[in-house]
Amino acid sequence: MYYFAYGSNLDKKQMKERCPEYRPMTTAILPNYRLIFSGWSRAWHGGGATIRPFKGDKVKGAIYEITDKDPAKLDVYEGYPGNYTRMNVRVFDDDGKTWDAVTYVKTGKIEETQPSKEYADTIRRGYHDWEIT
Repeated sequence: MYYFAYGSNLDKKQMKERCPEYRPMTTAILPNYRLIFSGWSRAWHGGGATIRPFKGDKVKGAIYEITDKDPAKLDVYEGYPGNYTRMNVRVFDDDGKTWDAVTYVKTGKIEETQPSKEYADTIRRGYHDWEIT
């Protein structure tokens, strides 16, 4: 199974703690969506990353191959069901290859908020890990 990460799970160290058997595959783009921060994360003390449809925009992220046991582990961290829901997405790597993957999207009313510095730094580390610019 493939998982599309666009937030703090881009940080390979964090992902290793959550899903020890993951395999990093490639960077990818989710077209016609925008990365935003919303709500309040008790764990991160600020807005949490999510995506929302936005024609012409794109979300940069990465694909991990995860085991059949890993979605249940990720559910705990993502607050599924409740705060986030799983969504199937089709993303594209740099060569134009399509990847069908699962990702998490915040549920309920979405009000944009600011992420904490710690959370934003974790996402930046993930961008660095994957060499995403």
